[in-house]
Amino acid sequence: MYRLSYLTSTLCAVILLSTSALSAGDVAKGKRLFNKCKACHVVNKEKNRIGPHLVELFGRKAGSVEKFRYSKALKNSGIVWNEKTLDAFLIKPRSFVKGTRMSFAGLKKDKDRENIIAYLKAATKRKQ
Repeated sequence: MYRLSYLTSTLCAVILLSTSALSAGDVAKGKRLFNKCKACHVVNKEKNRIGPHLVELFGRKAGSVEKFRYSKALKNSGIVWNEKTLDAFLIKPRSFVKGTRMSFAGLKKDKDRENIIAYLKAATKRKQ
């Protein structure tokens, strides 16, 4: 019984550590990386540019910002933005959603994506 309990505890710890690794990014480094995105996206107000604003990005359905013209592919993707979907999208957007108009080549380094996601989580929350 002790071995099973120890094994279960160890397995739970491994799962928790592996899932929290994605959210362990550096916000300050992510903010610097976001400079690549600023020409197209705004994080702190509902103002669309070449790309849609990112206010309240997490939990939002892809292709749902009003008054922004999305590709049919993104509108019909069924994606809801969270750490996992955003990470996959940021690797190479055009491969993740075939037919998207987003021309960004992507972020190949895991740590860069972790950092930018950490920044976006902090910066895109609606200010009360």
